[in-house]
Amino acid sequence: MWCIGLAIMLVSGQMPNNATEFAINRGSLDNCRVKFTRDKSGHVVFMGGSITEMEGYRPIMMEALKRRFPDTAFQFTNAGVASTCSTTGAFRLADEVLAKGPVDLIFVEFAVNDDQDAHHAKRECIRGMEGIVRHLRAHNPNCDIVMVHFVNEGMLASIAKGQEPLSSGAHEEVAIRHNISSAHVARELAGKIKDGSFTWARYGGVHPAKPGNELAASVVERILEKSWTGPVPKTMAPHQAAQPLDPASYSRAKFIDNSSLTRGEGWELSVPAWKNLKGDCRVRFRSLPILHSEKAGATLTVPFAGRALAAYLLAGPDAGVAEISIDGGSFKAMPLRHAYSKGLHYPRTVMLASDLEDKPHVATIRVGASSAPMDGSAIRIIRLGVD
Repeated sequence: MWCIGLAIMLVSGQMPNNATEFAINRGSLDNCRVKFTRDKSGHVVFMGGSITEMEGYRPIMMEALKRRFPDTAFQFTNAGVASTCSTTGAFRLADEVLAKGPVDLIFVEFAVNDDQDAHHAKRECIRGMEGIVRHLRAHNPNCDIVMVHFVNEGMLASIAKGQEPLSSGAHEEVAIRHNISSAHVARELAGKIKDGSFTWARYGGVHPAKPGNELAASVVERILEKSWTGPVPKTMAPHQAAQPLDPASYSRAKFIDNSSLTRGEGWELSVPAWKNLKGDCRVRFRSLPILHSEKAGATLTVPFAGRALAAYLLAGPDAGVAEISIDGGSFKAMPLRHAYSKGLHYPRTVMLASDLEDKPHVATIRVGASSAPMDGSAIRIIRLGVD
């Protein structure tokens, strides 16, 4: 009954006044416990943005798991990439997580970046997060999942007004539908700030300091503690698949091989001369051969099969406009520059096409002409993705 009530509150943007436990257990986390104790091995993944990538709550949880299961040989995967949202996560999942083997336990956080970086509408928050969940469970029905909702100042202000932030609210709807536990760090912190036992400054800001990461890890550990109190089951029990909240969630998302595409004159597949370009490029991207062009009118032909096409790209100070045509239709202009592009070649995912008929298509990506307020016409694509 509590879950039904919470779902109603989330749809309305409100939270129940009597909700005080924000380590929320749903379903079971026993499959990974069976794997850790029976096989003495386990693949544990942490996926998200910079909050996951940094040395924050993730290493605290790694040590906690090693203490609880001292005889287990863990494979830990850090699938955190700064600035990325749940949409990017859905497309990264196959290559950066599933390719490393079946996942036994995964912690997923994207609430902050879906809010402040991607500025997602509710639909995109759901499509990204639900895509990750459904893809994980399709790959390994025994996979146990915990969502972790971190917080920024704007989200904290919403909670103080009794409102659920859009991103974490959408992710909670996914968690409820798919019976997934969630660590609502944002509400835990808001409660402690309200009672005077914590401050935003002590927490450390969007990228938490040590006290903030310890607080976050404590919420996650409460979930595990409550889940793992009884005897270890003898066998695993596959998680039952639920009907999707959005059938168009990116549950089949994968990247296309860049070398398979037809590059028109003006397109290159190479490492850009970053030292000659304005703006910083993060280390993880500097040596990657990527698809790039600055020549207005240059075309890239992309045959694909599916219902959606995405571009995981770097949008810097000279980012321009991508013009997209599907199956010979009219071109649609998509500005690529982001609010954070002024001094950084910012990693983001742009949905070039979605809600297509699920069949083979041919997309044409054309470099748009430079015009104000753009400072250039550049398109730099790390990978194209299909769902």
